[in-house]
Order: sequence, then structure tokens, then C-alpha cells
Amino acid sequence: MYVSCQVLFSDPRMYLPPGLTETLLHSLQLPLSLLNYDRPTLHPAVPNGDCHGGRKDLNNFGNISPYHDAPTVPGVSADLPDDCTVDQVILLHRHGSRGPLGQQKYILKLVDTLDKARDTVQATDLPPYLEFLKEGYEYGLVPEELSIVGRKELFDHGVEFSLRYPTFSTDDVVSTTVPRVIDSAHFFSQGFFGREAERITFLTTDNFTDPVSWLDPSDPCPKLSAKPAFQAAQKWAERYIPPIAERLNKLIPGVDFSLDDIRGALYACPYDLAARNRSPWCNVFTAHELRGLEYELDLVLDGYSGHASRGDPGPLIGAFYIKKLIERLTNTTEDAKPLYLDFAHDVTILFAMSTMGLNKDAVPLSPDHPPAHRKFRTSNQTPFAAEMVWEKFTCKDSFKGPQVRLVLNGATYPLSICEHSEKDKEYGTCSLDAFVQANQYSMDVEYHSTIWNATCELDQ
Repeated sequence: MYVSCQVLFSDPRMYLPPGLTETLLHSLQLPLSLLNYDRPTLHPAVPNGDCHGGRKDLNNFGNISPYHDAPTVPGVSADLPDDCTVDQVILLHRHGSRGPLGQQKYILKLVDTLDKARDTVQATDLPPYLEFLKEGYEYGLVPEELSIVGRKELFDHGVEFSLRYPTFSTDDVVSTTVPRVIDSAHFFSQGFFGREAERITFLTTDNFTDPVSWLDPSDPCPKLSAKPAFQAAQKWAERYIPPIAERLNKLIPGVDFSLDDIRGALYACPYDLAARNRSPWCNVFTAHELRGLEYELDLVLDGYSGHASRGDPGPLIGAFYIKKLIERLTNTTEDAKPLYLDFAHDVTILFAMSTMGLNKDAVPLSPDHPPAHRKFRTSNQTPFAAEMVWEKFTCKDSFKGPQVRLVLNGATYPLSICEHSEKDKEYGTCSLDAFVQANQYSMDVEYHSTIWNATCELDQ
């Protein structure tokens, strides 16, 4: 089980592990001077020295959450029966923590507003959780780039993966062409292979001739658009952010925070954590307010990854990952490897899950209000450094024939689409044959097929 405690310390170097070595520092691209670093004491504002100051809600930032293990599913075993052996492992890994994409404009707007209101802030009697504003708030995360926290997430995951599957190895690693994904593949490999990483062949999707990449399938489909999803998120933001703005404007009269400023402050919390494992903004908001941000981000990705019931492109393009997965599990090409290491994006995982119908609610998420219960929750499904691990296994007595299991972020994710027995439900698994049959839709999808052209609006 992975543990990635994102703690709010008084020094950003606090998250560095004990027992640093020159090899580890070199792989993380950190100065060797840290070998002599004296660890400071915990900041007194952090109660009991707990992770995140005891606030578990600081793992709930949708797809920009720091890595954490997903909660276990009640009634589903975390371990396979003792008589079972894993024969093949297929990893799809999201890149680690990064700088913001389009959200940076909101953070920069906030910084500008605070800079212009500096005298007002200095003259105001602030509550303790806003005192940091008197010293000024600095933001310096590089957009889209893998952060130092992201590097460590991937290195740690490589080490943990090697411990979990000590007899598995491979000669190559595949990633998309995006720099932060390529970097993530390298840092994971440093942890997994150690010095042997030097012999590994690192490939990108450009090295393959597939018309639709199984790791980055969105470009060939013109109809795929995030615009409606962002519009839904904006509608929700206009509902949940105004009360926050009203509260903070009463505490600091004269600053006149806009809705975009508050959005920037909300985003600053998880992106500060992505940059240096701490943020003064996280203590500014209540758990209820942060749940509003989580839902905003989920609205975007629920809409973008799509619903088969609406004929959305997401489930269609996700079929190409499922086709590749089944090709490997069934050894269709007769040269399947025991281990595959692929690195891509949150949407790669979400498209695949949408295709299989594993994480979709019966009704798409609404911008009017969050449902009381929902399956789609990217905080647990695709945080930074998310891991989708497929295991093919066989057993002496417990199951007959090859079986399939999905482990998503350290927890067994039930394969409800193909479970047929009580034992399937107990272990969250299904037979390989049942898995293939349940995904016949994906097997039938081809580039420029009738369904592809109709869904993606290409010329026929």
C-alpha cells in the first residue's frame, strides 16, 4: 500500500525521506548538500503533527489531488487467495504532481489582487489562518511541468512496485510525448530498476504507427470537446463560490475579492501542495468549501470522459486502450510480455473506465447540485500519480482458468461488468473469458469504422 502524506510543514524540505543517499538525491535531481540537512520541528499550527494537519479532506481535490491510496471497497478482499499466482502485470500510470494548466490564470489574478491591496491587508486585523497574507503570498510553480513532489511520487511508486512484483521485469517503457509524462516514466524507472534503468529502452507513442494511440487517443476525434464540460463547471462555480467570497470579503474589507480571485485561492491550495507539500491557503477554507472545488473538477472530467448513453466520444476512444489491454492479456500477437509499463494521463484512465462503464453514474453529474452518492470521483480514481494495475492470475483450486483483477491506486476495483459468481464478487475479479466477452464493444471499434465516423463526425 502506498502512503503519500502531504504534510504542511514550516520547511518544504520536510517531506524528504530519512536515510537520503547520493543515488536517491541524484535521481531526484536534488543537491547533495541535503545529505547534511537538519530536519526542522513541526510548525506549531499543525495539530498533533498529523498529515495535512489532520485534514483528510486535503486529498479531495479531484484530479489535482496529491497521490493517496483509494479507499477499500467494503466486502472486497484486498488480497488474492493464497493458491493464486500473478502471471502478468500491465501498468497504466498517470504522471506525477505538476504545475497548473489553464487554472494558472486564476492564481495569477489572485496574486495581482493581493499585491494591489497590500496596504489594506497590512492595516487589517486578520484571523490567524489569514495572517500569512501580511508577509505576502508568492506563487512560482512552472505550468504543466512535473514538480519535485511529482518526481518523488514516481520514484517512490517505482520502488513500491518493485517490492510488490519482485520477479517481473521488462526491457522497455512507453509514454506519451508530453514532457511531464516522459519525466514520470524516467523517475519511476529509477525507483523500479535502480541502476538497471540505464539499459531500458524508453519509447513514446511517436514510435508506434497506430492510427489511434491507446495512451493518447483524443487527437484523431474532432468531436471530442471539453467546452460543454467547462461550461457545466462554470455554472457550478457560480453557485458555490459567491458565499466563500462574501465570507472572505467580510474578513478583509477593502480587498474586494472577485469570484475569479476566490477560484485562484482555491486552486492555490492543491497546486501549492503539488509544488512543495504545503500551502497557507488550505487552512483558509472549510471542508464543505473544498468539496465544492472537488465537484467542480469532477464535472469537467465526467463530461469530458463521456457517457455511452449519450453517444459521447469518450467511451469510443477509450476502446483503444481496452483493445490493447485484451491483446496483451490474451496474447493475441503471440509475443506478450509478463510486464508492461505505460505512462500517460488522467483522461487515459478515465476514458478506459468510461468505455467499460466502471465508474459512471446512471445520470451524468449535474451542475445544479452534487448527488448524495456518486461513483465518479477523480480524487480516488485519478489523483496525481494514479496507478491502474491489471493483473492476470491463475490458481490451483480457487478459480479455474486465467482470471483478471484491477487494482486502482492500491485498492481492488470490482469488475462488476463481468463478475458471475460470489467468489468473483468477493475478490473483485472475473475470468479472462468473461472480461473479453464483456468488452466486445471495444473489440469491434476500428478507426474510420461506421461507429467511429458517426461519433467523431469525420468525413465518410
